[in-house]
Amino acid sequence: MPRTAIPYAAPDISALAKSLRDQLARQGSTPGHVEMLNILARAAGAKNFQHFRARSEPLEAPPEPAADLARVDKVARQFDAQGRLLQWPAKPSHQDLALWGLWSALPAGDAVSEAVFNGRLNALHAFGDPAILRRAMVSARLVSRTLDCRDYRRIEQRPPPDAQALIRRLRRADGV
Repeated sequence: MPRTAIPYAAPDISALAKSLRDQLARQGSTPGHVEMLNILARAAGAKNFQHFRARSEPLEAPPEPAADLARVDKVARQFDAQGRLLQWPAKPSHQDLALWGLWSALPAGDAVSEAVFNGRLNALHAFGDPAILRRAMVSARLVSRTLDCRDYRRIEQRPPPDAQALIRRLRRADGV
């Protein structure tokens, strides 16, 4: 469960320090996490942490970084109109981005044998080396495989901004 950031402010740092010192002295032992939250909340003038959290405005999530469209353009040129990867990019950063394009074309939730997975990869590229793609996708944690390499499965996750832009571009080119 993601943690919500809550701003912490006290009107007087001296009063905050005194309150913290007094409460910690009464504890006698090192307080646990929840008790420390309560101590900090009381030092800021709240009854307890729940009261502090209820009256606080959560901080906004940081904005997602923008996609590097120049990089997306370069990698998109490595794909044909059907969304097949024409060649394995030379730059590792382009390879990683190209893998996201392939990942997006794999069906979600299917556990398939290596032979079936190779067949799917062969349909997604034109240079005849499914092994490099398979290994790279496992290394990039886009695909998982069992220890005996019998079953391969796409790992569901949110693509980074560059990958989202590439996936959109490939879908438009493919007419999807």
